[in-house]
Amino acid sequence: MLRLINFAHSEIFMIGIFASLFAMHGLGIDSGDPALTGAALVGTLVVVTLVAMAASGLAAVAMERVAYRPLRRRGAPRLAALITAIGVSLFLQELFAARYGRDELGFPRVLEKRQLFEVAGANIRTDKVLVVLAALLLMVALDRFVNRSRLGRGVRATAQDAETAALMGVDIDRVVMLTFLLGGLLAGAAGTLYGVFFEAARYNIGFLPGIKAFTAAVLGGIGNIRGALVGGLSLGLLENWGSTVLGGEWKDVFAFTVLVLVLLFRPTGLLGESLGKARA
Repeated sequence: MLRLINFAHSEIFMIGIFASLFAMHGLGIDSGDPALTGAALVGTLVVVTLVAMAASGLAAVAMERVAYRPLRRRGAPRLAALITAIGVSLFLQELFAARYGRDELGFPRVLEKRQLFEVAGANIRTDKVLVVLAALLLMVALDRFVNRSRLGRGVRATAQDAETAALMGVDIDRVVMLTFLLGGLLAGAAGTLYGVFFEAARYNIGFLPGIKAFTAAVLGGIGNIRGALVGGLSLGLLENWGSTVLGGEWKDVFAFTVLVLVLLFRPTGLLGESLGKARA
């Protein structure tokens, strides 16, 4: 919406992972404990996810108020906001590194990763099904909110033309804060899913997923929510195909190769932009 590449969003995602870890410790769940089942599993996942979403959402709103809003009110150039985003990202990384160390922290196994069935040689596990279903649910909810709600119309109006939207009575500061809040909530939920799937937490764990999320957004079309879903799925398929054909060490290379090729030949992405028109 702001035409801002928020590199610090990867650290909002990292905060969600750490919040999930701390929430599990608060519930008395530690590494080495047996996996949960039934109502205990569902209740734990719901509580941990809500805690992570709250932590990441509040962090995103605080970041917008402290780092970005003063720049926007002073009419600072986009480059200043971009440099600020990099600075906030490094600050949060080093803050968590100083507090929790630079070593990887173990994540309790709350979900038993058992195989449900096999499709074309691919093992369909319980944790993979959880990630896919949760991602689809969150994406549908976000898409409905942006396209059907009054606040969602404000977001789309601000993305298209902030000055005209302000003249029509849209509170720009409120809409921007809402956008950061939504991004933070989704990052917190993603952090929980990432922790459950990979069972790890680290101060810079959000860097690579953040770059790939940006690649997926560019691939689908910046500002296109449905395009981001298609872009993420396409990128995942390309990465796994590349690692199968060329080896696992080439997996991450594919993400950056795809990013360069898309920017060269189709900068608007596969489905094009939708929230606002591209500006020079």
